[in-house]
Amino acid sequence: MTAPRVFLASRNAKKLQEMERILAEHLPGVSVLGLDDVASYDEPVEDQPTFAGNALLKARAGHAVTGLPSIADDSGLCVDALNGMPGVLSARWSGPPKSDERNNELLLAQLADVPDERRGAHFSCAVAFVHDGGELVVEGRMDGSVIREVRGSGGFGYDVVFVADDLPGRTTAELSREEKDSVSHRGRALREIAPQVARLLAAG
Repeated sequence: MTAPRVFLASRNAKKLQEMERILAEHLPGVSVLGLDDVASYDEPVEDQPTFAGNALLKARAGHAVTGLPSIADDSGLCVDALNGMPGVLSARWSGPPKSDERNNELLLAQLADVPDERRGAHFSCAVAFVHDGGELVVEGRMDGSVIREVRGSGGFGYDVVFVADDLPGRTTAELSREEKDSVSHRGRALREIAPQVARLLAAG
């Protein structure tokens, strides 16, 4: 029997490893392919107003092109003092080209006058799974706050300025991989969807 394969519409090596790690707990031997592992295709423009809409858009495109069961996620940081922004614009907050460093600089500048008690924020993640038998979307959330300086070298995106309520005192970029997996929005969404994906892949 060939090893089950699933396509993840991402080039982010950390996301691919995270997905394979969590899926493998339910389906040992599973192989997760990324965008660099399949023939190049035109990725859809992420123009939906919700994380779930963008995740589905990407998963549908991946499934249509590769023929493989496909997973995609969309996630972002929603800051209370900015009325939920950057939200779906998180990766592009400071304009093109995409830059985590510039995004963080802009965010900290926008929150410079906001007192600590009003710096609440949460990360949200939607994970979509599209296969021959249908579609599935789950969402995960991690509550916390935005600090005033960049700290830590792990993770990516806004991890260097975000402290999770569940693990206070350190940014999510200062947590170990296992600690971050246990509380992160993506980790929660992946853990919820993984058993369902594993079951469908095993049946296929």
